[in-house]
Amino acid sequence: MYTTINEKRLYELAKKLLQKEVLDEQIAINQLREVINYADWKYYVQSEPVIADFEYDVLYKLLKELEEKRPDLLSPDSPTQRISAGLSERFPAVSHLVPMLSLDNTYNADDLNDWDKRCREFIDETEVIEYCVEPKYDGASISLIYDNGLLLRGATRGDGVMGEEVTLNIRQIMSVPLSADFIKQGINQIEIRGEIVIHKDKFENFNKQRIAEGLAPLANPRNAASGTLRILDPTEVRKRGLSAMLYHVSYYSVTANKEKPEQLNTHYDTLQWLYSLGFPTPAKEMKIFKHINDVIEYCHEFEQHRDELPFEVDGLVIKVNNIAMQEKMGMTTHHPRWAVAYKFKARQATSKLLKVEFQVGRTGAITPVAKITPVPIGGVTVSSISLFNEDVVREKDVRIGDTVLVERAGDVIPYIVKPLIELRTGEEEEIKFPINCPACNGLLEKQPDEAAWRCINMSCPVQVVEKLIHFASKDAMDIRNMGTANVQKFFDLELLKDIPGIYTIDWDKIKMMGGFGEKSVTNLQQAIENSKKQPLNRVIYGLGIRYVGENTSKILASAVANIRELYDWDIEKLTTLGDVGPKVATSVADFFSRIENRNTIDLLEAAGVNMVNEHKSQPKTEGALNGKSFLFTGTLAKLKRSNAEAMVEDKGGTILGGVSSKLNYLVVGADAGSKLEKAKKLGTVAILTEDEFLELIQ
Repeated sequence: MYTTINEKRLYELAKKLLQKEVLDEQIAINQLREVINYADWKYYVQSEPVIADFEYDVLYKLLKELEEKRPDLLSPDSPTQRISAGLSERFPAVSHLVPMLSLDNTYNADDLNDWDKRCREFIDETEVIEYCVEPKYDGASISLIYDNGLLLRGATRGDGVMGEEVTLNIRQIMSVPLSADFIKQGINQIEIRGEIVIHKDKFENFNKQRIAEGLAPLANPRNAASGTLRILDPTEVRKRGLSAMLYHVSYYSVTANKEKPEQLNTHYDTLQWLYSLGFPTPAKEMKIFKHINDVIEYCHEFEQHRDELPFEVDGLVIKVNNIAMQEKMGMTTHHPRWAVAYKFKARQATSKLLKVEFQVGRTGAITPVAKITPVPIGGVTVSSISLFNEDVVREKDVRIGDTVLVERAGDVIPYIVKPLIELRTGEEEEIKFPINCPACNGLLEKQPDEAAWRCINMSCPVQVVEKLIHFASKDAMDIRNMGTANVQKFFDLELLKDIPGIYTIDWDKIKMMGGFGEKSVTNLQQAIENSKKQPLNRVIYGLGIRYVGENTSKILASAVANIRELYDWDIEKLTTLGDVGPKVATSVADFFSRIENRNTIDLLEAAGVNMVNEHKSQPKTEGALNGKSFLFTGTLAKLKRSNAEAMVEDKGGTILGGVSSKLNYLVVGADAGSKLEKAKKLGTVAILTEDEFLELIQ
């Protein structure tokens, strides 16, 4: 794509086109695309502008005019087709062709040596492992699919199996090619993985602009990249100047009667090949080593110069270079065995602890938050740090007025490592925990087996707001536009006082409020209406039961046909469910025994919110697998895991979330990981292959 033109040809074509010497419209359109694509590649991928901005704008405008005049010549990979009109209504969930796994982490030479030994267990003693080392970019993971050379789809990582389709927004990232010459290479479909990042200087300038407009600055480049990908307006995405860095080919299919390109035999050659086709890859930063000691030395050396790169990096990624070796090593359910991340040492700084504020959480937990003199750490200005609970404060002996050592764990979460006691002057003050709730003045209590003090007032305003925010959140009822700011505003204006109130909001009053146009109100109304159809597990999660996360919510929902059945479940019965221990069972039983929570469920149901598990609400005959529990691990060859689990449930069996003494059968697919090892150690779990499972089911 980019090898057909060079600077000399660019200037020749640009001159003719600017002077409108090319009279044939089709030839002119093709040449304009060729010039603009090359200019984009040099500017956005190689950071080497080759044409003046004014000339570029004139050529771009000319191409747009010609395409409007000749719509029959319009092509989806034209530079003018990056921007699409209007907003994206939603981001549908899509399946990745290959699961997007995480990376295992290492932090020192010993970790890397251990990983090297594990790699060597899969190869012959006579073989030499080549290691390819590249930067670990700190951004938002994406997956791109090209079909017949054209960008077909862009998706976020999501949960690794399913992601959100953000193709319109990906098209706004100028370093991502809309097409590539894969057909000549013998490839008809290819999935490429990478990271969306933002230049440090662009991030800094963007924040300066936000502050000038009275808006809050974005936290860090990674959050800026991730948040931008989910903006509904593609034109706003384009303004933020995101970049891409692509580092892995996860899947490809070869055209009939063609052999795969030789470059796909090693990771290094693959990324160099992609770079030659116009893709932004770490081609210039990659290094090849034949011994782990050289890798370790390079890691230490690179860490000293990490700030010289234009993007934030939080480590290096070391990969086995030979693809055949990678395939032999395989992967666990969590990470590939042939790759590992070497994480850089956390960034540290010193600051002064000015005061401590006590915040009330959704479950009433009181969290001390240290307010420090703002200090930059790893590209982020830190001014607030959680002290977690009273025990942590006492253990660290942190005092108001202390000079403290602050660190960002994994370059993300700031925390106080310790106070610098030698700098104390004697004027420092001990941190005193409140006796009453800072929000409602209600009494606080602390259970013997817990570290946190809690406000037990169910009407505590801060708790109510936090519960509303949680109920409306993406992982619960997913009520879009019902975010923190709107919930707080509605609560302060007494338009919203509890969870059921979400479904009885006075819309006439909302419409009279500033900042709410007709479209905003309509979108929020529709989002609330859509939430009524959410499955039962999301409703249970949204209710905010202590210790009940997303996985436990699914277990509880799958055990009943209607949520009211849980009213009669005692602690003993709840602990018969997989992954539900006494602590969780006590919390669940207590929640459903309270009259105020039952009233909430009644009001939600009256408003039309789904309270049934559709899979169990229909009467079923006794199944052959009644009382039997199953768990699946690894990649199944013949079935989707969701279909296999449904087959078990249809015959009366249950699905557990992990290996325990309650598990009867573990069904093992390819590249099974820790679950298989744990089941073997237990010795009480029957381990089945996929074929054995199908035989059992039949």
